[in-house]
Amino acid sequence: MTIMVVEDFEDNRFMMRRLLEMSGYRVVEAEDGQEAVELATRELPNLILMDLSLPVLDGLAATRRIREHAELRMVPIVAVSAHDTADFHADALAAGCNEYVTKPIDFDQLDDLLDRLLAKG
Repeated sequence: MTIMVVEDFEDNRFMMRRLLEMSGYRVVEAEDGQEAVELATRELPNLILMDLSLPVLDGLAATRRIREHAELRMVPIVAVSAHDTADFHADALAAGCNEYVTKPIDFDQLDDLLDRLLAKG
């Protein structure tokens, strides 16, 4: 299973990649929203972890663009943000995200979420 990590901070990407790889996932990475759209259409990941505050194209706009592609409409997208307000949650869901997690990420909770979204047994 391939997970795409969209995060502009290299240290955060590195940590997520390492933990996901230790759980057996293949990881592809994007640093900004535009790169995320291009990479998603090329790689067709099984799940996307999308930071919302990104350069070039923010995570909400990138999610909307990804959802325009028929082959990506059903791919779970998890919004990742340091902002934990009802407005941010609502905006992420309206853009097409399936779930919302806040930073700092609780990796046990994320692992449970990935299991559920990917129906990994």
